[in-house]
Amino acid sequence: MLSPAPPDPASAPRRLDSLTGLRWWAAFGVFLHHMTNIAPLPAHSLLALGAQGVTFFFVLSGFVLTWSARPGVSATTFWWRRFARIWPLHMVALVIAVPVFHSPAPDPEMAWVKPFSLGVLLLSVLLLQGWSTSPGILFSGNPAAWTLSCEAFFYALHPALNRPLRRATVRGALLLAAGVVLGAGVFYLLRAEAPALRLDLVPQPVLRLWEFVLGMALGRAVQAGWRPRLKPVVGFGLLGLGAAAIWWVPRFGADLNGSDRFVRLVPVLIGVLCAVVIVAAVGHELRGGRSHLTSAPMVRLGEWSFAFYLLHATGIYLARGIAGGPAGTSWTNLAWHVPFLALSVLAAALAHHLVEKPVERRLRSAWDRRRAARATVTENQPAVEAITSTRREDSSA
Repeated sequence: MLSPAPPDPASAPRRLDSLTGLRWWAAFGVFLHHMTNIAPLPAHSLLALGAQGVTFFFVLSGFVLTWSARPGVSATTFWWRRFARIWPLHMVALVIAVPVFHSPAPDPEMAWVKPFSLGVLLLSVLLLQGWSTSPGILFSGNPAAWTLSCEAFFYALHPALNRPLRRATVRGALLLAAGVVLGAGVFYLLRAEAPALRLDLVPQPVLRLWEFVLGMALGRAVQAGWRPRLKPVVGFGLLGLGAAAIWWVPRFGADLNGSDRFVRLVPVLIGVLCAVVIVAAVGHELRGGRSHLTSAPMVRLGEWSFAFYLLHATGIYLARGIAGGPAGTSWTNLAWHVPFLALSVLAAALAHHLVEKPVERRLRSAWDRRRAARATVTENQPAVEAITSTRREDSSA
């Protein structure tokens, strides 16, 4: 399973197109989950598992940020780059979402519409809404953006967490990954079996931190030379089997010994399966393999996936509020799925090319110019001080 191939630490991190392609499938899973709420298909209980796409995003985020990290980049520069990456599009999506999901007088028949509150919306602007366990606050503003509260917390911690992790060997990084999974398992069991501890009050950013750290540990293992010999199809196969078990056990296997603990450990199983899919895709690509994930269409969809994730639910619920929805569960509801998917992809493409990337480039360029100017001033400071000192001496003479 181990094929050490230590990379050159001085080289720039290689772009992993397979991970970009995987981002699309995670976002598409979330889309299917949201569609089950307004246009359910007969398989809606299985498609609802698409909500776990956010787990994939958290594991992937830790992996990518650690894989791409290089010494010499300051924490402030890292934070600014992450701000430039997510906040501008988040604000655009928030402005669009507010009139869809908030009203001074919500219609009781529109369960997704919440009372308008400027204070609550301010939490969304600051990416703090995810720290509340109240659904009315957690899903305020743009409901999909609660995950950005988690990401902001992860970004804040990453420089400090990655500093010691950079020294880890493959074995050390994999041991850390195993320890994180074990710790998460203990937590979820205690949360269900020791209610006196009130672990149900742990906010989402803290609750999901283990997923990010798991991704970090695996990213470091690959960065240090780990090349898992798993093909992407194996990763997807295991994910499919896991999803089938997660769907089947609560419905048909409740009488099986240990089924209750299996259900409690589902979040851990999902995180592990997402990690397997990621390392399988990465290992295959780094060994020179090709897959549909690295194809040009998949990479393009992956690049649009952040905008797709932030915007699609707003469009879905806007249309539902205007036109109403289907009467019940039916395969004919595919007539809703197809146009919503097409329009959501189109909106994501426009947002990516008109807002996300150009604004990110401008913000990063402004930061780089500021740092360059500051470095120039610092380099010239000794000469300026020498000239000033000479002038003072001449004046006193």
